[in-house]
Amino acid sequence: MNKGETALELRGIDKRFGAVHANRAVSFSVRRGTIHGLIGENGAGKSTLMNIVYGFHPADAGELLVDGRAVAIRSPQDAIAAGIGMVHQHFMLVPNFTVLENLILGAEGGWRLAAGRAKARAAMERIEREHGLSVPLDAVVEDLPVGIQQRVEILKALNRGAEILILDEPTAVLTPQETSQLFELLRRLRDQGRTIILVTHKLKEIMAVTDNVTVMRQGAVVAGVATAATSPQALADEMVGRAVSLEVAKGPAAPGVPLLSVRDLAVRDRKGVPRVKGVSFEVRAGEIVGIAGVAGNGQSELLEAIAGLVEPERGEISVSGRPVNGLDPRERRALGLAHIPEDRLRMGVVAAFPARDNAILGYHDRAGYNRGPFTRPARISGDCARKMSDWDVRPPAPGLRMSLFSGGNQQKLVLAREIDSNPVVLLIGQPTRGVDIGAIEFIHRRLVALRDAGKALLLVSVELDEILGLADRILVMAGGEIVGELSAAEASEEKLGLMMAGIGKAAHG
Repeated sequence: MNKGETALELRGIDKRFGAVHANRAVSFSVRRGTIHGLIGENGAGKSTLMNIVYGFHPADAGELLVDGRAVAIRSPQDAIAAGIGMVHQHFMLVPNFTVLENLILGAEGGWRLAAGRAKARAAMERIEREHGLSVPLDAVVEDLPVGIQQRVEILKALNRGAEILILDEPTAVLTPQETSQLFELLRRLRDQGRTIILVTHKLKEIMAVTDNVTVMRQGAVVAGVATAATSPQALADEMVGRAVSLEVAKGPAAPGVPLLSVRDLAVRDRKGVPRVKGVSFEVRAGEIVGIAGVAGNGQSELLEAIAGLVEPERGEISVSGRPVNGLDPRERRALGLAHIPEDRLRMGVVAAFPARDNAILGYHDRAGYNRGPFTRPARISGDCARKMSDWDVRPPAPGLRMSLFSGGNQQKLVLAREIDSNPVVLLIGQPTRGVDIGAIEFIHRRLVALRDAGKALLLVSVELDEILGLADRILVMAGGEIVGELSAAEASEEKLGLMMAGIGKAAHG
């Protein structure tokens, strides 16, 4: 097939999950030898669509064509047979297997493993040479950097004959430098005739690496354009259906007295592995301090220790000058410390509870929610309805089970609950994870308003754009340590990326 001909075509793909109409007669085509972007808000239907293409879900209606021929894809095996591979956001690798063992898993070539292993090694080395895709075949996967693990996933797909490669949010756990290396690899694969479908919410990446882009909204395709003929702003407006601001509007900070103080904090995980190694810093009234770093470098454990969820090995934590070591999370909340956890489903909500109960979790013993030993359901529902209105939570249904809300709306209710408590110090873990562009704009405005009201905000985010847009000072964590500090004015994505990788260091007092 020649470059420019259609590699994949979707015609009228429709999919429902009960009352949810996830895909609405979706039609578009992807040209061979191109990188095609697929973007949309949270819940727009793009992941469902790609799961249909890869055989995880059957379509209710419509057809798929590969190289102009209709194909029936009922399983991932069917997709692989049709030349389609997929690299998932959460890698499908066995951590304690070697790279080679992961690559041949499910395709061992019979019971004589030694022969199958030798044949696979020769095939992998050939593919590596052809694509400039070098990975250490005998290394154990869990010992490898995330960027190399992702290369293993791509190599696995290529080894199985993938001509069409789907990548779902591939840069979520990469440093900027690893992202650049990935994009170089994708361009090489494209130039060699492979077809790439890139599913992402990062408009900067769409502009940097794709040739064409399809925009989805509420399950339907609303735009399809050549990337060179559009802009981040135009794409954002199409995704949301209205004009949105991509910049965080905020004036200069006016920092006051320290409200959060952390001194020589060290934390080990449940296995006894050091995760935070002697970290010290302060957050003052009227400022947002951001912590940048690749996920897994101690940020999560740092927030949990400050919130009182894990016991530190050593160190001191103070809120408004008062030591909080030894206090439980409820006692810390009473002193004005609020926490928006990184993983809302594990730590922020109870999915089986209705929204009204989730809206008071951790604050259920406060005056107004109870009368003697009994709760006040009408008061609690009314309070939840007010929060939903203030934060545009959809649907505005206090009695609806939390699991039935989209991730973005769950996140907004968690933010509403914690911010409504009028905290002195707010710990924020990944505030816009899984949240669409319109909601991100809304959340960022609320966080800046808190700063301007004199609160102290400690922000952890893997999104460097978010850190650069919101933070007044930026601390960089790598290997459980703070390896540097930059003011917002001197910070850049390149500087932060080098520090995150442990290459560049800046002074931190």
